[in-house]
Parts: sequence; C-alpha cells; structure tokens
Amino acid sequence: MNLDHYLQQRLQEREGAGLTRERWICDSPQSATRLMGERSYFNFSSNDYLGLADDPRVKEAMLLAVNKHGVGSGASHLTAGHHRTHHQLEQALAEFTGRERVLLFSSGYMANVGVICALMEKGDTIFHDRLNHASLLDAGQLSGATSRRFAHLDYDVLKRWLQKNQSAKSLVVTDGVFSMDGDKADLVQLSRLCQTHHAWLMVDDAHGFGVLGETGGGCAQVDGLGQQDLPILIGTLGKAFGTSGAFVAGSASLIEALIQFSRTYIYTTAMPPAVAEATLTSLELIQKETWRRSHLSALIDQFRQGCKAKGISLMNSNTPIQPVLVGDTKKACEISALLKASGCWVTAIRPPTVPQGTARLRVTLTAQHSAKQIDYLIHALEKAFDMTASLHPESSGAEA
Repeated sequence: MNLDHYLQQRLQEREGAGLTRERWICDSPQSATRLMGERSYFNFSSNDYLGLADDPRVKEAMLLAVNKHGVGSGASHLTAGHHRTHHQLEQALAEFTGRERVLLFSSGYMANVGVICALMEKGDTIFHDRLNHASLLDAGQLSGATSRRFAHLDYDVLKRWLQKNQSAKSLVVTDGVFSMDGDKADLVQLSRLCQTHHAWLMVDDAHGFGVLGETGGGCAQVDGLGQQDLPILIGTLGKAFGTSGAFVAGSASLIEALIQFSRTYIYTTAMPPAVAEATLTSLELIQKETWRRSHLSALIDQFRQGCKAKGISLMNSNTPIQPVLVGDTKKACEISALLKASGCWVTAIRPPTVPQGTARLRVTLTAQHSAKQIDYLIHALEKAFDMTASLHPESSGAEA
C-alpha cells in the first residue's frame, strides 16, 4: 500500500470522528494571557502552575548561564555532556525531595520509560491505575512485563491482585495528580499495600511537584512519605518549575542502576546546562515564595465555588486541574470554541486522550491569574453552556 494513501485514510477517519488535533502558534511568553495570532486570550490551558516560566529571575539565570556555558550540552551525560550545573541541580533536588540521589532526564516521558524499562522485564508484573499517563502505559508495554490496569483509585481490586500475584518482581505505578481528572492518588494506602505484598511503588508526580505541600514537595510531602515508603519518585520541570526536563529521585542504588541500565538516559543528549541553571533558580523560588501556592489555592476555591453557584458541575479535584466533564465530543468542542470567542483559551480534551463519552474542558489555573479573570471565566462558561443547550435541547446545560 502506498504510504501517503494509507496515512490519508487514517487522517480522514480521525477528522470524520471530530478528533483531529491542531497546533496553535503562540506569539507571547507563557503567562495568564497569551497572544495567539492577532488576538490575546486569558490562558486557562497552561501547566505553568506557579507562573515561573516568564519570571525575570529565572530568565536572567538562564541568560547568564548561556553566556557562561553555551547553549547545547553537546553530548549525553555519560560521554561528555554531564555539566557541573547538572550535578548541582541533582544534588539540590535530592535535598528537596528528601532522597539520597536524583537523576536528570530530558523529559518526563523519557524518565518514565527509562525507569520502567530498566527495572522490569518479561515475567514481571506492573499494576497501573487505569488513568495513568500515556508514558507510563507505553513504558509498561516496552518493558515486556505483564501490565494490569485496575479501575481508577480502586485499591481493593489492586489488593486482591497483589495477594494472588506470583511474579518475582512487581511494580505498582500511579500518577500523583492525574493529568486529565485533577484528583490525587492515595499514596499512603498504596505504600502500605506495596510493603505488605513486597511490590515496588513508583509515582509520577508531574502535576504535584511545586504545587502541593508546604514547600512544594508534591504528593509525597503531603502524604509524608519518605524514600522507604515511596522508593521511586518522578518529577517534571516543565510545569510548576517553568523550565524543561524531568528527574527521578530515590536511593543511591536506584540512581546508579539507572545510570548503568536506563536506555533513555544513556542514549540521549543531556539537557542544556543553562536549563539546569534556570531550574536551580526556580527551585529556590518554589520553596521561598509560598504566596504562589496560597494564591493559587484561593483561586481554585473561588473557581469551584463560582461554578457551583452557576450550576456548572466540576470533577472532584482540589488541584489547579479543574476539568468540566461534558461527555459528547462535538459539544465539548463547541463550548471550547465559544469560550475562545469570548477571549478564554480553554482546550477541549477528547478521545483517545480520555475514554469515549468523557470529553471535557480541561481548565488549568495558575498563580498568575487574578480573581477578576476567574470571575470572567465562570461567566463565559455559564454563557457557553447556555448557548450549547439551545443548540442541543435534548441535553442539560452543564453535564456532570
């Protein structure tokens, strides 16, 4: 079959199902407002939760580092690319997370694949929360281990599976904060189950680090879990930290093993030293400027209370991820378009990113938003739901 003909067929099928993804060109820094083309929007689709991506101090740190160290790292960490700034960032993150050591990766996806494929193999079993991030699920398949997916947060099922499990090595994997639902895993319960049944626990806390906890230590800090309770901890730097890359935190043995066996660490170019330098500044600000988390928490409360007053049903989340479940894909896209017309950039999340029948508006809030902008969004949501209700009288205006 001709390659282009085959690909055109697949693209037409996706377009016919209303699932075509688009890239939008931005012409401004990451902030509470974004310039898309010739129009400025209130930006409610950003993971820059603490507003550090455009912070002058973070930018200055990166500029100084570029002038000092150059742009690219030039090689992998194991050949000639491991810079002193990388090492300093690893040490600072180890102290921040309360772990013995940390290892930097180029992205969260590469960290998840690198860890799981280094630890698990055919004959082993990986237990996944059904709503885990795609990178975790892909890593399980690539490792060759058997993957079992329990219903979201259904730890009773997981307990029964662990009791019957006969694998030599078992790994329980979960998001800390789930990226499309915004709810949080019960890490205390998971840790107890893993210790009782001799399984390893791995948590991808991409959306928790920086945002949750007294000093931004994430889900592990909230639940009070140390290295023995949660031996494999993953964090990303491109969200609350405002920079780029990811890290794995754990014991000295874990990190040394990853250096030796993790293919996504061994066979890729290290992050630019300037990014590591900027991240060191971000880390300092995350810990010192607690007002960012306090303000963000107040905005989350305001948004949830405001939506409740307007009859707009939200999913069960107390994090910056505030999904509005719509259900129908076409309707979710219509509401998203109406919000954009009103000046609010809110992305409609559709299958296959989320299960069929659960299309939603994924509202994300940041510390850069103002209370006035939150009120504007609530009003725009109410108006958009009313307008789509008139187009679809068979359905209610705000579906739970």
